Amino acid sequence: MKIKKLTPMLWTEQLQETIDFYTQTLPFICRDRNDEWGWAALHLCEVDIMLAKPNAQIPFDKPVFTGSFYFEVENVAEWWAQLKDQAQVCYPIETFDWGMREFAIFDNNGYILQFGEEVAEGQTH
Repeated sequence: MKIKKLTPMLWTEQLQETIDFYTQTLPFICRDRNDEWGWAALHLCEVDIMLAKPNAQIPFDKPVFTGSFYFEVENVAEWWAQLKDQAQVCYPIETFDWGMREFAIFDNNGYILQFGEEVAEGQTH
């Protein structure tokens, strides 16, 4: 058995606003969209995310996820400079003991998006 890929499906009642967040605040592209289904597919580099309006079979009050989405990036400081004033910050850029320099923001639904880059030993910024 082999898993070929994992693509998160984010539920949202605000499909257009969420597409706008990911394509205007972040540099994703909207590869596909079906308004009848309330669905869209977003893509950036090696990352795919699907968006969907909840259907009647799934109880839905608001977006809830008990985790975060972690993007390993190149030049995390550039990402921080670009995003810190464009989105609500969860925590500012910092170098952690486990060797990652990272920060986190919230998307328009409240999902946490973390951005991190491995740092050389002893590097603080």
